[in-house]
Amino acid sequence: MEFESSLTLLNSDTPFLLEKRIKLLEAIKQEGSISKAAKLVPMSYKTAWEAVDAMNNLCSNLVVKKETGGKGGGGATLTLYGENLLKTYCILEKEHKKFLKSLTKLTDFHTGNLKSLKRFAMQISARNQIVAIIKEIIEDKVSANIILETKSGQTMVSNISKNSIDALGLKIEDEIIAIFKSNNVMIATNELLGLSARNKLKAKIKNLTFSDVSCEVQLDISDDEILTSIITKQAALQLDLKVNQEVFAVIKSSDIMLGK
Repeated sequence: MEFESSLTLLNSDTPFLLEKRIKLLEAIKQEGSISKAAKLVPMSYKTAWEAVDAMNNLCSNLVVKKETGGKGGGGATLTLYGENLLKTYCILEKEHKKFLKSLTKLTDFHTGNLKSLKRFAMQISARNQIVAIIKEIIEDKVSANIILETKSGQTMVSNISKNSIDALGLKIEDEIIAIFKSNNVMIATNELLGLSARNKLKAKIKNLTFSDVSCEVQLDISDDEILTSIITKQAALQLDLKVNQEVFAVIKSSDIMLGK
């Protein structure tokens, strides 16, 4: 058994985007016509027209631009807002399906009980969580190296067990979260080509915060990707670290966990 449900967005308690209306918007985008889109969904022309009117009325911006009359009998196109709305719904629907899949795994259908509801509200203490795309999976009988590409185009490697690949259902081009603790991020002022650590990310120091014994280093690896490293105050002074200095964030592949 498994859970299944459709995703509906409400506007002032009124259903605004339903699965059927999303299919209609997709068909309008493809066909450029409400009548042709209605046949494709399928639904009656009257129902399709009313659905378009409802979406346009309920939304603060025009979703579908209608053109009546003319040689071709009129047409319809999605506005830029409508295009973005469609993309957003598709993203939400994908996450909704992932949630239902996780809920199915957590439910004991023999007793009707959830195995652990707390897992849905779990927050991770690790400071560093980066979105990345899986580009390659190199497996042996026990473990695997997962080759990742960050949003900034830099490469990372995570070494995890083969069982973890199966449990997470990892595959190439999956979007995942690379997770690692701030005290597992070392700082190097050059690339250190002879170092065994697989991950050496180019970064710029954004901020330095000193305490009596430690130094928190905020590292900017792209416009919207910030890493945090905790090193000793002595190490920071020995390296003569400064804001805006270009450095390398060094992380062992075995210290990078993956979440999906």
